[in-house]
Amino acid sequence: MGTQSQYCTFWVDGLFFGVAVSSVQEVLRYQQLTAVPSAPEAIRGLINLRGQIVTAVDLRCRLGLPARADDALPMNVIVRSRGEVVSLLVDDIGDVITVDTSPSSGLELEPAPANVPSVIQDVVNGVLALPDSILLVLDADRAADVSAVLETTTGGTP
Repeated sequence: MGTQSQYCTFWVDGLFFGVAVSSVQEVLRYQQLTAVPSAPEAIRGLINLRGQIVTAVDLRCRLGLPARADDALPMNVIVRSRGEVVSLLVDDIGDVITVDTSPSSGLELEPAPANVPSVIQDVVNGVLALPDSILLVLDADRAADVSAVLETTTGGTP
C-alpha cells in the first residue's frame, strides 16, 4: 500500500519549498499590505482577506535570505498555523505535487543537509530528493513563528 503526500510548492531566493497541502488554505497573487508599526522586520504587514485580517510573514526575511528586489512583488501562501491564518510571502508559486513516499518508491523524507543554513533547517521537516529537484519540506507552524527572530530584530519598543 502506497503512502502519498501532497505539497504546495513555491520558491524563495531560488530555494524550492513545499508545504503540506493540508496546512494551506489558498494561494494568492500580491495583496496590498498595511504596515504594522513596531512589528518585527519579518512581519511585512497585514492583509485583508475577505474581511479577515491576516499577518504577512516575509519568508526571505524570516529565513535570513537577501531582500526581494523592490520591483518584485511577493505571492501569498495562506497557511493555517496554530489556530490562526498566516500569509507566507514567497517569490513564486509552483504546483501542487504528489509524492509517493512508500518504501518501494525509494523516496523518503531525509534530514536537511548540513550545508543548509541553520535558520532554514529550523523551519523544515526535511528534504525530498525528487527526480529533478530537491524539495525543502516546510513546517508551516515553525515558518510562521517569528518569535525566534524577534530577538535579532530592532523593531518594537517595550
